[in-house]
Amino acid sequence: MNELTKAEEQVMQYVWKLEKAFLKDIVDTFPEPKPAYTTISTVVRVLVRKEFLKFETYGKVRQYSPTITKEHYFKKHMKTVIGNFFSGSTSKFASFFTNNEDINLSELEEIKTMIDERIASLKHKGE
Repeated sequence: MNELTKAEEQVMQYVWKLEKAFLKDIVDTFPEPKPAYTTISTVVRVLVRKEFLKFETYGKVRQYSPTITKEHYFKKHMKTVIGNFFSGSTSKFASFFTNNEDINLSELEEIKTMIDERIASLKHKGE
């Protein structure tokens, strides 16, 4: 899977949110000052070429929709990050966050609860 540039990812964030959108809709979702219409049009064409977006044609206009979910892209992207920065080790990745001073006690407890629930679910499935 291709990686997205910052501009491509920004456009995809809006398309994921809109689910289906004409180019005008995508442009309208950008905050002021909005990028040029032609700039967004170029990014959308690249996303179609990279197969992140598909379109249906209605007369002279196209309605775009994502070919991949935000969750699927994020999962693949995180695998790349873990591979590149943590030698493919999920434990090293988790350790990085647990030792991060920016994470407070309540956030750590929330993460622990999610992990405990996942462990219980896997045990219940017999994995």
